This record gives sequence, structure tokens and C-alpha cells, in this order.
Amino acid sequence: MEREYYYFDNSATSNPKPEIVYERVNYAMRELNSNPGRGGHRLAIKSAAEIYKVREKVSKLFNVGNPLNVAFTNNSTTALNFAIKSLIKQGDIVITTEMEHNSILRPIYTEKERLNSDVRVLGIDNFLSDLKALLEELKNNGKKAKALCVNHMSNVTGKSLDVEKIGEVCKNYEVKLIVDASQSAGLINIDMEKMNIDILCFTGHKSLYALQGIGGICIKEGIKLKPLLSGGSGSQSTNLIHPTQMPEVVEGGTVNTPGIISLGAGIDFINSVGIDKIYEHENSLKNLFLTLLKELNDKYNNMIEIYSSYGEGDGPVVSINIKGESSSEISQILDEEFRIITRSGLHCAPLMHKKNDTVERGSVRFSFGYFNTKSDIRYAAEALEKIINEL
Repeated sequence: MEREYYYFDNSATSNPKPEIVYERVNYAMRELNSNPGRGGHRLAIKSAAEIYKVREKVSKLFNVGNPLNVAFTNNSTTALNFAIKSLIKQGDIVITTEMEHNSILRPIYTEKERLNSDVRVLGIDNFLSDLKALLEELKNNGKKAKALCVNHMSNVTGKSLDVEKIGEVCKNYEVKLIVDASQSAGLINIDMEKMNIDILCFTGHKSLYALQGIGGICIKEGIKLKPLLSGGSGSQSTNLIHPTQMPEVVEGGTVNTPGIISLGAGIDFINSVGIDKIYEHENSLKNLFLTLLKELNDKYNNMIEIYSSYGEGDGPVVSINIKGESSSEISQILDEEFRIITRSGLHCAPLMHKKNDTVERGSVRFSFGYFNTKSDIRYAAEALEKIINEL
């Protein structure tokens, strides 16, 4: 029987999910179908208890410390908006990099317009030395950066930053560190305490194997968030101003119980397999694909432009173009003729595409997951060879 498709778009959302995720979502819908924190009956209490268990799992996974410093959002974009719009004030200096996703860039530049803040975008090459130089320059001029907002892992190339070293620099210069872990959470070990991360933002539907529509924000003790949404919180109901303590400050309105339960199930799966084992498998797939692409380039006069590398610690993402061809057309051929699912275009990271000189045509992104196999990778390379021959 012919396989329906080969899925290489795990950076967008992981597919398939572990079986335990499907089972726990079914449980949430059938057994927990009530409103947590909004009643004193047995189902509401049971739902609230299950959600707290997931806070504990997230807290332990990222070494947050206090589970109540974990709040659930519908994605990392929402979490990053809470983080950025809570910390940045009138005239503040904010630092970011050229590899950021629009979930960081757009809130930062929205606040720049609103508050006349000063945004400094650093090149990703030699980032740590650039960061130290900038902070020293600001310090000598009597100025101070308020926050550094950085993507842990690029969704375009898979490049990963050494957050622990970055966190040490930020701590020395008293700069708050906001980390977008959309691509790395569940794939690379993240320790908020060890890495000196002040605010960690994540989404659940990628390497945490949860449903779409669930994410979260984790804060270090002492960080204060401001409510972007006001409404029901299940507490302080006589107060006409929305609560400002965690997690209620973020969780206005009914939370996504099935999504939260799916997140807990995804974390259980990661713990059962081992995060290092998951990364080792996905990284081996990336390295195999890069090797096969280089072999094709040796055979076909470097027809494939490759924007990713073998870097240890980098994500299982390989972005490419075929010379002279549109990324969208190549992605469409892969889908229609070979049943290969990829993503083409700009991947919501415009500055990274500017660095790669791919703003006009974007790139074809292959992003691998735990359930991909080496035979899948070989099939993808064979498909690319056939496309090159046809062209």
C-alpha cells in the first residue's frame, strides 16, 4: 500500500503525536469536561487538580522552581507579547538578533512605535562578543539595556544559541533575558535557573507534542507581568481590576483544558524516551540529509543551495533552494509528485532571510521529528535528485 505522505514540517507542528497524547485528550474531553477554577463541584476540582499537575511537569522540565510561576497561553506568540509588553517601558533599550521570528520582532517594534523605545538588532555571527561590546558601550555612555529578546533556536536554519553564556552576560549587565523556546522546548535541555533566563516562552504543538492552541510563559521569581487581557479569573471576583499575580495575570477567561492535558502527556512521552535520545535521533536525521545533499551537489554542480549546517546542538532543520527555482514551486512538486510535506517561503523570520539573501524567494524547509526514519530521509534526497534531473 502506497504511503499517504512523508511529513517534514515538524518545525511548524509535530506530526504524528505520541499515542499517549491522543489518549489523554480523549480522557480530558470525556472525564474532565468542566470549567477548572470556576466551581466547587467535583468535576471542576478534578480538572483544576489535573491542570496543576501539568504546571508541575512544566516547572520541573524547565527548572522554573514554583509551579505557580507557570501560566498557560494559547501559543508562544501570546506569551512573548506578555513578556515584552510587560518589561519594556518608555525609552528603554531593547536588544534582539537577526535570527528572530516575527513573534519577537513584531511586539518589539510595536512597542518601539508606542513607547519610542530603542531597538538594537545584533548580527548572529559572533553574537556573544557583539553583545558584550554593545552592553559595554551602553554602560560607558550612561545608558542601560532593559531586555534581551532572543530565539533559542532558529526555525529557518536550526541554528541554536548558547543561552547559558548569554544568560551569564545578561546577569552581569543586569539585563532581563527573554527566551523564545518555540523550536527548542522538548528537544534541548532548558534550565531557567542555570541559564539565568528571566522569562521563558514556549508553544506546545512542536517538540512538546501537544495540541495546537496551547503554550505557556514561565517567569523567574520577582518578575512582574501586566495583564494584556482582562476578564474572568475564577478569583478576586469582587475586584473590578484584573488580578496581577501569577498565573491569573495571564490566564484571563477559560483555559484550554484539553490542550493543557495534551501538553502534560507530551512531557510524559519526552521523559519516558529521554530528551537526549530524542535529540540524538533527530540530529542524526539532519546530518544524514545534509550528507546526501552534499553528495547531490558533488554530482550536479552545486545545484542545491544549503542554509543549514552540521552544528552540534542545532535543531533538526535543513533549509534549501534549487538554483534558479522558486521555493514554492519546489515545495509544491515535492507535495504533489512525491507526497513530501515541507514548508516554503519566508517562515516569518524576515531578517534571517535577509542574511541568507532569500527574501525574494524564501527557502524550502525540511524539519525532522522523532517519528521520521532514515529511510524517509533517503526518499527525500531521491526525490530532490529526480526534480533536479527533470529541471
